Amino acid sequence: MKSGNFWIYLLVMFGVTYLIRVLPFVAFRKKIENRYVRSFLAYIPYTVLGAMTFPAVLYATGSLVTALAGVAAAFAAAWRGKGLFTVAACASVTAFAVGLIPGL
Repeated sequence: MKSGNFWIYLLVMFGVTYLIRVLPFVAFRKKIENRYVRSFLAYIPYTVLGAMTFPAVLYATGSLVTALAGVAAAFAAAWRGKGLFTVAACASVTAFAVGLIPGL
């Protein structure tokens, strides 16, 4: 890669990142008063994080069966109100244990 191309790519990435962060401030000058819109916007970060993380979870173990078992264990632990460490530990131990079963 030529040095000139690097700087062009860097400037384009900077511009895109900057526009994404500044555009909401330009589009919405006043505080958003509508409670439904505010509620919707409050869930956006969690939705994006889930959309980025969940597909990776399904392919992390190399086996869809073990991954789904780990996801099920994580959901069960989270449903019971367990903390993040406990949920992650339950998912990991379950995926490992299911992976030890011959034929999977």
